[in-house]
Amino acid sequence: MSDANVAAFPTGENKEDETKEVEGVAGARLKSFIERIERLEEEKAALAEDIKEIYGEAKAVGFDAKTIRKIVRLRKMDIEKRREEDDLLEIYKAALGMD
Repeated sequence: MSDANVAAFPTGENKEDETKEVEGVAGARLKSFIERIERLEEEKAALAEDIKEIYGEAKAVGFDAKTIRKIVRLRKMDIEKRREEDDLLEIYKAALGMD
């Protein structure tokens, strides 16, 4: 097979030159967005690992991580929304004879 029949693929070198505008899509601008998202995803993964370690620390001293997760979720919630959820839970439990 001759080299003329082989498609040239980007080698990863000189990536700045690989971006271009295609059908109204600015490659450099798109690349900028993607790189920002990638950096934030890395930060998010690092934060998730830090949070996991804190739950592990809490568990190591005797706290229940699942209950802590519930408390964190409830603290984020609007007070009216939390009351509504609590009321519905009580109603459902009563309907199932769980009281």
